[in-house]
Amino acid sequence: MEVQNSRLPRLMIVGTGSGSGKTTVTCAVMKAMQLRGNRVAGFKCGPDFIDPMFHTSVIGVKSRNLDIFLSGEEGVRFLLARSAQDADLSIIEGVMGMYDGVSMSSDEASSNHLARLTGTPEILVVEVGGMALSLAALIQGYLNFRPNLIKGIILNQCSEGLYAYYKDMIESQLGIRVYGYLPMVEEATIGSRHLGLVTADEIVDLQNKIQKLAQAAERSVDLDGLTELAYEAETLEWTDLWQSVRKTPEHKIRIGVARDKAFCFFYQDNLDLLETLGAELAFFSPLEDSELPEDLQGLILYGGYPELYGEQLSRNTSMLESIRTAVKQNLPTLAECGGFMYLLETMVDAEGQRHAMVGAIEGESKMLNHLVRFGYAKMKALKDNLLCEAGAEIPVHEFHYSDSDHNGDGFFVEKKQRSWHCMNLSETLFAGYPHLHYGSRPELMMKFLEACTGKK
Repeated sequence: MEVQNSRLPRLMIVGTGSGSGKTTVTCAVMKAMQLRGNRVAGFKCGPDFIDPMFHTSVIGVKSRNLDIFLSGEEGVRFLLARSAQDADLSIIEGVMGMYDGVSMSSDEASSNHLARLTGTPEILVVEVGGMALSLAALIQGYLNFRPNLIKGIILNQCSEGLYAYYKDMIESQLGIRVYGYLPMVEEATIGSRHLGLVTADEIVDLQNKIQKLAQAAERSVDLDGLTELAYEAETLEWTDLWQSVRKTPEHKIRIGVARDKAFCFFYQDNLDLLETLGAELAFFSPLEDSELPEDLQGLILYGGYPELYGEQLSRNTSMLESIRTAVKQNLPTLAECGGFMYLLETMVDAEGQRHAMVGAIEGESKMLNHLVRFGYAKMKALKDNLLCEAGAEIPVHEFHYSDSDHNGDGFFVEKKQRSWHCMNLSETLFAGYPHLHYGSRPELMMKFLEACTGKK
């Protein structure tokens, strides 16, 4: 495939760790840049579903994930270039601390890995609370720990009165530019829950909150300086991984996709790929709709928060029956994490209440008080299935507080600490806890769509 070169103005906002204010600063800067008339593209480093929802709510265009483990190095360069080409400015939010990667001892797939891979300047967000000169020592550690592209600092939770002191100290002691600060904006506080920040749709008056953050950024962040830095980003080399699979079929392949408050965890590039391959996406709500859309040739149930809506999902018996019938009648179906929980017979929520679910797969899921099989893994197919042949490996990510007594045995996962089986498979079913990002592996969805059209 032909290598392409693109000048794509871009920045990555990274942090010292989770809770350092990356999402708040990212949203504030994104909105402020947009209010200045820029077309802004948003990205999230890593597998997180929730932060891109915020980006989308902030700038009104879809935000996308860039995950080296799930998509590979070539894949993330393509996915970045694909969605940044029509933007004046792209902003990538980092994940956890900037050096945190696939394990406790590795920076592989970290924010810094992505920044160096794509030649994207990094702005380090540092919360100033409880520090004076020690703040310089902390920043120096990040500057010197590993090779990086840190080009500046933004101070979070910093008062206007102390900013001049911190700025002078950092710039004189370390020789790194400080691009401003973000004060505490109490009226724009965002809550959290067990899987991270609350979803964007749940925040009352979100746009008002974001406007206040943007106004604060306009006053206290050097937006002109950040724009100049973004335009200094290296030329990005990339190849079009979808070039050979773009199709304009005579008849669209109609795929039902669950999307509502209970089922909201999906990668936008996955949906884009399906449409590129000729799918017509028919969105529906397992919470509100009475039955599946008509004339479906395939079904996708992504993850989300079904455990918070167990009673409402259980009461919608017509939808349960509609999906159960479709799956039992061999409608090709993909289900991951929350979607898999929904297909089981029962779900036990955090309060111990048992709710009847679809019942297309035997067994139940149960909420626990700790994370289960958290992190990246590569699962190996033990049999031919909807997405791949036996022996193929698929990189996946898991992040859930529930477990099931029927996780499936179609794939095998082996890690240093433990190994396990996963995925319920049949000729028309692919269901389990792992999340998949197939934006850089179009062959997986080509195989699924072939099953949907009966061409397997």
